[in-house]
Amino acid sequence: MQLTHKENQFERKTFPITLVCDHIYFQQNIGSLFRISEAFGVENIIFLGKDIPLTPRKINKTSRSTHLHVPHIVIEETAELVDYLIENNFEIIALEITSNSKPLKEVIIPENKKIALLIGSEIEGISDKLLEISNQIVHINMFGKNSSMNVVQAASIILYELTSK
Repeated sequence: MQLTHKENQFERKTFPITLVCDHIYFQQNIGSLFRISEAFGVENIIFLGKDIPLTPRKINKTSRSTHLHVPHIVIEETAELVDYLIENNFEIIALEITSNSKPLKEVIIPENKKIALLIGSEIEGISDKLLEISNQIVHINMFGKNSSMNVVQAASIILYELTSK
């Protein structure tokens, strides 16, 4: 018999992971990123960009109210985000397919260091400026003809990997 949310046996915990969303604007994706972040114990979310559509009425449908429980901020300028990540000594891990990315299974999780997990926009991916400051760039191996997947599904896969280690 299926358990309710209150009956499940999962340990409640938060991981030192900040999900950084580089110019993600589709409201269904934003709501789903809140939901998956809450499920995987993400500490907080940073949305990079101007006019990020955080209208609760439209996001609530996919977030299932998790936007009320996951701390989040908006940073409008890339330079401000770069300064924040460097000043706070994050291990910056970008999820992107590049000429020097490595398979996700090879990601190295440093002990006692906060992680900034960068995910890119639905159209442009992660900006070059953010890729330049990344400590690690990882990709998800795919075996079909397509070389990309929805940002929420990709975030789910990497959050599972990071929180399982």
